[in-house]
Amino acid sequence: MLIFVPMIHTREFKKVDFMNKIFPIALIALLGIIGNSCIRNKSNYRISGVDNPSYLANTEFQLFEDLTSPKFGHLIKKYRLDTVVRGESDEFKRMLLLRHWIKSVIRIEDHSDHYSGDGYAEGILDAALKGEGFHCAHFMRVQNAVMNAFGYVTRVIGAGPGVKGGPDGNHGIDEIWSNKYCKWFLSDAKYNHHFEKNGIPLSALEVRDEYIKNKAADIVLVKGKDRIPIEFDSEFEFSKKRFAQTYTWIKWYIYGNRHTIYPNKYNGSIMVYEDDFFKNNIYYRDGKPVPKEAFDSWRHIKDRKVFEWTPNVLNVVAKVNGQTLNVHISSETPNFKEYQMKENINGQWRKIDNNLSLELSKEGHAYFFRSVNLANVAGPEYKVVVIK
Repeated sequence: MLIFVPMIHTREFKKVDFMNKIFPIALIALLGIIGNSCIRNKSNYRISGVDNPSYLANTEFQLFEDLTSPKFGHLIKKYRLDTVVRGESDEFKRMLLLRHWIKSVIRIEDHSDHYSGDGYAEGILDAALKGEGFHCAHFMRVQNAVMNAFGYVTRVIGAGPGVKGGPDGNHGIDEIWSNKYCKWFLSDAKYNHHFEKNGIPLSALEVRDEYIKNKAADIVLVKGKDRIPIEFDSEFEFSKKRFAQTYTWIKWYIYGNRHTIYPNKYNGSIMVYEDDFFKNNIYYRDGKPVPKEAFDSWRHIKDRKVFEWTPNVLNVVAKVNGQTLNVHISSETPNFKEYQMKENINGQWRKIDNNLSLELSKEGHAYFFRSVNLANVAGPEYKVVVIK
């Protein structure tokens, strides 16, 4: 008997064999791709860009006032400074109320054979309350102490118009760090005023810019706690232009512990901003150029950012890893107490470490971070928004 057995062509056999081998592999790979895609969809978080305060490191300024010193609490209690700001929660308005109080207590006396108080804020205030008058440097020292007592970061500066033939005097003032505006602003306690542009208070360096540019035509001089704009101060017979001219030549004191260190000697080292104007002009004081030995003793700084460093502002590094947000926080907060965080605008602030991992589970998350100092003054908020 003949039996017919169908034969499979060799080429067809190899094709079937190949498909049998490759299909399971392809299927596994495809399932893997689908699986990975599902995982990515579940954890496809990214950080959304938002505006945050810019962080600039402090590279030159040294030794801030020490808020653990009992001197500051004593100052508040003795002069009942808490009553000056009672009921006011706005930080900037509190600063202006305190400055206004200083001006109301201390009488101006620019030329005297004797000034009481040994240059110390408490001694100055005691004598002032008895009617004694003082000059700008005394107002500067009192404002420095009072602002720090409430946890506000300050720095002491000297300035003058430096014009050959006059005016060429020197003026002592403070700059205060505003957490509200996230910037330094010039605060003159003697004249109870500061400068603004578009409603924003200006630093001494910014006032200088405006004066050199067009004699301060684009800025506003505001006086008192109510920020009243004035072109001419009839009390002192000075114009806005003349006040602004004072900041043509500015000197910053490097060490910031003037009140804390008393009665020990204060380090009066100075630095200046060496820009083109500084290099190409002559600084006159008291009728003659500033002596070369004094000029050379100052630390000459060419980087403007040195003077624009940002106390209390956070330097935040945030990265998404799967369903986790990893955050590292650093800052230069004088008298640092703690970092705080809240989730969402209406959340509750809570203390955190500077390194933390946050679980992501919602469609979107909004985290707010800030530093707090020993006076419980909070720095500018830093926001991190994470979305799918």
